This record gives sequence, C-alpha cells and structure tokens, in this order.
Amino acid sequence: MSVPRARLAAPGYAVAGLGNNETVRELPVIDISPLLSDTPNGDRQAVGAAIGAACRDSGFFYVRGHGVPQELLDRLDAAARRFFALPEEVKDEISMDRGGPAWRGFFPVGGELTSGRPDLKEGVYFGAEQPPGPLPLHGPNQFPVQVPELRAAVLAYLDTMTGVAQAVMSGVALSLGLDEGYFRTGYTADPTVLFRIFHYPPAPPDDDETWGVGEHTDYGLLTLLLQDANGGLQVRTADGWIEAPPLPGTFVCNIGDMLDKLTGGRYRSTPHRVRNRSGNERLSYPFFFDPGWDSVVPPLPYAAGERWDGQVDFTGTYGEYLLSKVSKVFPRLFERRI
Repeated sequence: MSVPRARLAAPGYAVAGLGNNETVRELPVIDISPLLSDTPNGDRQAVGAAIGAACRDSGFFYVRGHGVPQELLDRLDAAARRFFALPEEVKDEISMDRGGPAWRGFFPVGGELTSGRPDLKEGVYFGAEQPPGPLPLHGPNQFPVQVPELRAAVLAYLDTMTGVAQAVMSGVALSLGLDEGYFRTGYTADPTVLFRIFHYPPAPPDDDETWGVGEHTDYGLLTLLLQDANGGLQVRTADGWIEAPPLPGTFVCNIGDMLDKLTGGRYRSTPHRVRNRSGNERLSYPFFFDPGWDSVVPPLPYAAGERWDGQVDFTGTYGEYLLSKVSKVFPRLFERRI
C-alpha cells in the first residue's frame, strides 16, 4: 500500500458531502503570536477575548502565528506516510499489545472504538517519553525500526506543541479573567501530553454509516490538530454540522470535556466527527494537552455550582478521570491490565 503525499494545508477548499440538515459557516482564525512574545498586554488581552468568544460559541477555532517550523511539519508528515505504507505485519511489530500499560503503539483499522463502534482508521499512539513503569499511559514510546526518522520528528513535535498549547491556555486564562499564568503554574505545570497519528482510508462510496471517527467530544483541556489537505473533519454547532477544512499555516483547536467541567459549562466541549470522502488517503495529527496526571481538577474559582447540563462534576485526579475514558476506546487492552 502506498500513502500518497498531500500538502499539510491547501490554498483553498471546497465543502462537499454535507447532508440535507447540514449547513456551512466559518470558524474563526485567531493569531496567537502575541501570546508567544513580549507584546503589550492589551494585544494579549485581545487574543484572549477572541479565544473566549470562540469557546463560548462553538468550542472550535483555528490558530495561526504559532511559530511551528514548516520543516518540522514536513519531516513528521513524510515519516508518518512512510510508516503507514509498510505492510500490516511490519506495523504490528509496534502494536499496542506490546506497549504494556503505557498504551503506546500501533492499532489497525477498526481497532479503536468511538461511541462503541469501530472507526475506519488506523493509527499510532504516542506520549511523553518516559522510563518503563506500572503507571497506565506512562512509559516509553514504540517507534518502527524501518522508519528511524519518525522518533526524532515525533519527540520534537511533542516539545514544540507543548509550548503552543501553553500559549493557547494562557489566552484561555485571560478570557476567563484569570492571571495569564493560571494554568501554566497550576493544572498544566506538569501536563499530560498525548499525541496520535491517524491514517484514514477513503470512505466507501455511498456509505453513510461508516465513519473515520464517529461523533464524540475530547476528554481533556485542549486539542491542537494538524491535518493534511484532504479534509473530512466536521463540527456540530447550533446551526448544524459544518466542515472544518485544512487552512494554510494553521492548527484546528478545540476544547475538551475537562475545560467544559472547569468552567461549569460556560465553555462547552463540542461534538465532532470525521469522514474521509476525498477519495485519497488522509492523515491527521491530533495533539492532546491536559492537566497533570496527579492534578486534582475542581471547577475554576468563579465556576463552582451546578453545571449547565445538570451533570455532577468529577472529583479526583485527572489521571483517574482520563483512565476511565480511554479504557472505553480500547476495552480489550484495558481488560488485560486489570
């Protein structure tokens, strides 16, 4: 199998494949460069206000001015495509079954469940590089010996995107009337960092039941998504389902369930899904930025009280919360750990 190389962003896009109840509208594009430099405070406050408006509206927006080198993105993309072009039995050499409690490695098409149904995608799970140990979702990554350049690209990407995510969270803090360093010095002082590379084969023609990723919300604080030019991401808004196509020089950013809980529902985690109708192979690179594993995650100071949806806020550590969520995605792996 070959995985055709596609640009990581397209100069333009066409919205296609929407159903009768789906509409088209644009998500905001926010320049976060003031949050990454010593610009006047008013500039950073303006960025925070824009992030806050997006979080209250749809929970999705694009970020540009992030400073991530294109050379790094190109290296990551080229290495990922080399990996997914390998035969299945070779990719299985780094299967998640071999990753122990760290839950790192490769899974085949249909190996991941979203909303209880198999997804039409394969992928590789990564996280912060750590020594082996018994703690779930912690430990060494698995990298293919056939694509040695993937290791350096992934680890550099994790370091770079951690800085971008901290900057976005400083904008979130400003949008909530908190100190700019509120998250960086608290919840995310030692963040939980997870990274995936997903490969989606083309969806079967005229199949409206099969999804690359079914409708879901993300678990944590923040997701930053790099996607190739083939598109397929859809977001549910008050106006219906809309496309979130790739835009040059940007990441798609969305907030997750934990930030929803921390804000008492003021910032709502938004359902989204993926169907690859491009006719091409599609790659995407979601980076998840969450509170520290041992962090206790009560609501933010102003947000205590009853949530907008009546749900009871989670109590305990973020690690306990995350483990309860991820175990539903790979139930057979989880059963082997208990």
